[in-house]
Amino acid sequence: MRAVPAIPSWAWVSGLTAGAIVAVAVLAVRAEGGPQPVAAATPRPSASATADAKPSASPSAKAPAAVPDDSGTGRRIVYSLGDRRVWLVDASDSPRRTFTVWPGTVSPDPGAYEVSSRTEATTGSDGVEIENIVYFTAKSGVSIGFSNALDGSSPPPPAEGAQTGGVRMRAADGDALWAFGTAGTPVVVVD
Repeated sequence: MRAVPAIPSWAWVSGLTAGAIVAVAVLAVRAEGGPQPVAAATPRPSASATADAKPSASPSAKAPAAVPDDSGTGRRIVYSLGDRRVWLVDASDSPRRTFTVWPGTVSPDPGAYEVSSRTEATTGSDGVEIENIVYFTAKSGVSIGFSNALDGSSPPPPAEGAQTGGVRMRAADGDALWAFGTAGTPVVVVD
């Protein structure tokens, strides 16, 4: 009887890896060329060939809200009171990010402002620990600025008669606004 030579472990690993890569490649080719599932009751929009057509990330992707026309030009933070939305707009007038916010009880008047000061963290007038505070104006003795709660929550309802000027947002949006809204950054408030 002849002895069978042992196969080194690196050969096993290499063989298994090569086999896995081939299997993934075959599945990828099948997925690209094979039939795609379609919901029977869902009507699909027809394709149109226009010069300005742009592909979307997916058929169900919703286009981000457009920057308000009356919000000026250039690098700025735009805050829409009616939409409860903020846009971080770069110098080419393209929105870098947009997100919804929860306004306080005191809202700024529509107009042009600029980031006047910033505070990393403090306790809000509602007693909630907040961070990334970016102040841009005051009204009726109440400072108004953007912030986010450390715990990521929306603001609680204020106490009866309390005046709050914090415009709250989710933590990730607060981080983005903090990085974008340095001192002197224009802030445009629109209806």
